This record gives sequence, C-alpha cells and structure tokens, in this order.
Amino acid sequence: MKQNFHTAQDIVERLRAADAAELATLERSLAADTRKTVQRALASARRRIEAERAERERVEGMYSFQDELASGKLLVGLDEVGRGPLAGPLTVGAVVLPKEPIIYGLNDSKQLTPQRREELAAQIKEQALAWSIQYIQPHDIDENGMTASLRSAFSAAIREIEEAGVDLQVVLLDGNALHLDSREINVVKGDARCASISAASIIAKVERDALMVEYAKEFPEYGFDGNKGYGSAAHIEAIKQYGLSPIHRASFCTAFVQDKLF
Repeated sequence: MKQNFHTAQDIVERLRAADAAELATLERSLAADTRKTVQRALASARRRIEAERAERERVEGMYSFQDELASGKLLVGLDEVGRGPLAGPLTVGAVVLPKEPIIYGLNDSKQLTPQRREELAAQIKEQALAWSIQYIQPHDIDENGMTASLRSAFSAAIREIEEAGVDLQVVLLDGNALHLDSREINVVKGDARCASISAASIIAKVERDALMVEYAKEFPEYGFDGNKGYGSAAHIEAIKQYGLSPIHRASFCTAFVQDKLF
C-alpha cells in the first residue's frame, strides 16, 4: 500500500517510531527517495532496530545461560552491593524470576542509570516469584569481617524466600565460592551474565542507595546522598573534620579517623 507523507520531517518522525516490520515497509516505499534527510533517517532507524534486536538477544541469553546452569530447576540469584564503602550497610538482594515474561534491560546494576535501575527494580519486584533484601550493619561488619557478613546476609535471604514457600533447588551466587549452601553455583561476573543475579544486584543497589539518601538527612556533613558511603575525597575530609558517625565502618576508616565520634 502506498505511503502518504507530506514532508521529509513527517518521514523522519515516522522512522523514529517504526518497529522492525514497519521499517521494512517504509524502506520499500522510500527506496527511490534520494533526499539526504530521509536517507540519514533510514540509516538511523536501521541502527536503532539492530541495537534493539541485539539487546533483546543479550537479555534472552542471560535467561538461557542461567537455565542451563540450573538444568531447568527453580533457582534464586543473589548479589551484594556495598562491600567497599566506608559507611552504611552491606546489602544483599535475592530474586526468583519466572521464565516468562522476560524483563528486558536487565544488566549489571553499575551499567545502568539511577532512573533505569529504579524502573527495573519496580518491574522486578512486581514480576518476581519471590525477592528479599538483607542488610548487615556497620558494627556487625566491624565485628565479624566481610566474608562472614556476606555469608550471613546471603543465608538470611535464602531462608526468607524459602520461608515464603518457594522450593529452591539451585542457588546462583555472583562471584567466588562462599560454600554457604550445598545448592550453590558460583558465577563470576554473574550480574552481567545471569538474569536473576542481575535482578538481585539491581534491587539491592536501589534499596541501598535510597537508604543512604535518608542517612544524608541525619548526617549531612558526609554527603551520603552523593557518595553513598564510598570514600570520596570530600567524604574522607569530612571524617577527618567530624570523626565517625554511627553508620561508619570503623575498621575501614583507621587510616584517617580522628578520636572525635558522634
């Protein structure tokens, strides 16, 4: 069917919104159109459609990869955020995703903008069969160390999901082995390779960031809303000037801490 366009700008707008099927139709209709504006818009639309196709394949591959690892069994993905900050809790996320619908956009949380993380976190929580967030507080990290804290948080997340009635058969854990569960399978860079681990990293990151923004209201000297507890130059200077707050990890701050405490 012949396409009716009024101006080159009409064509450009149509191409910007076209899906793959419509683009194929438009390419045939515009084959003889030699205007540079139209040809540039066609090239741009082709690149966009190809990028969208590649992105769909990437995420579908994350689902396929974790399904292969788990041999089709029901799995939970776990990841942590906040391992390295000077302040704030260690936060662990755990997510059990259905095979469908696929949540497009899943990725290592560090590769996503804050707005996109929040959008995906809402979608994950809505579609997940189960999810859990666990916190290990700074004084527990100081007392028990990071490895024990990770084991405690991951175990608590698994337990909460199982207590909700989910019969887990495989535990996918980002990073190196912790030997916390007989069902454990470790996946290096799992937050970029497994859909459920990616989902866990996203909800954990969003929850922890929101908590640090709240802490910034209580302890404004340290800029927690911006640095999220990590050791920025301004954060370290604030510690030197004001000492440690109750949410600082004292064992992480020995190189620049003063005696003055809240």
